[in-house]
Amino acid sequence: MIILPEIPEAATQVATILAHKAIQTPLPTVIPDLPRVYYQTSTEVGHRTLWVVCVLMGLSSLTFYAMAMRVPVQKRLFHVITALVTTFAFLSYYAMATGDGITSHPYVNERSKHGAVTEIVKRDIYWVRYVDWSITTPLLLLDLCLLAGLNGASILVTVVSDVIMILAGLFAAFARDEAQGWGWYAFACIAYLNIIYQVGYKGTHAMSARDYKTRAFFGSISLFTLLLWTAYPIVWGIADGAHRVNVDAEIIAYAVLDVLAKGVFGFWLLIAHDTMARTSPTIDGFWAHGLSHEGALRVGEGRTLDDD
Repeated sequence: MIILPEIPEAATQVATILAHKAIQTPLPTVIPDLPRVYYQTSTEVGHRTLWVVCVLMGLSSLTFYAMAMRVPVQKRLFHVITALVTTFAFLSYYAMATGDGITSHPYVNERSKHGAVTEIVKRDIYWVRYVDWSITTPLLLLDLCLLAGLNGASILVTVVSDVIMILAGLFAAFARDEAQGWGWYAFACIAYLNIIYQVGYKGTHAMSARDYKTRAFFGSISLFTLLLWTAYPIVWGIADGAHRVNVDAEIIAYAVLDVLAKGVFGFWLLIAHDTMARTSPTIDGFWAHGLSHEGALRVGEGRTLDDD
């Protein structure tokens, strides 16, 4: 076999040239676009739904105020409370329909097999809805508690439990991670169980001395309300909690519940109020006549503010 001496030298020259080019030419780098960011916002369907409910709440409020004018001021307590409920709801839906009271909150939607975040979703949260609920739901409970004739201690516990429930739901919506969110959700559900106990059990017990028609009315309207309120945490768990539905579906679900729990509830309560005089407390004194009728506020036995 004949080996040419030129071949190893040529091979060495080629290798040198390739190495020199490799040094001069940088290796291509791939920068992955991670994490991917997606946005979940409402569409025209959700926007129109907000306007529809806004109009319905506004019309309901005007109707309730008109109904209040038809009865003596001593018997307007339920009318005023119920009208305030739909008034605050009208304002909150107007805010949402015009783009106020909304913020985007991110959550991790996907991770790699090594635990790295690969997909983030920024979902719209209508925080003004929680402001609305923190005002309107205590008023709704006040309607039911006064109708049942609960004592002041039970009413206070019921209202405070309701505020805790709403605030816990708000904190859950803005939780930093999933575990924290479901923890706040659990606190909200515990508070709601106390509301069921106060209204469902204690309210029914307080109504035991009333006539059958009044007891039947309270049983029906309280059951209607509690069933609707039970649907709220279910919707929250599916929408804000598990993120199984889009923002439009969330808006529609809450819109239907709000119309039923506030508008329909209000009409039912006030129409029955006008036909059942016994369900309506008569309030005189400051409510009906103001300070001028009483002369002064009494702050102690035999002593008024005028004494000072």
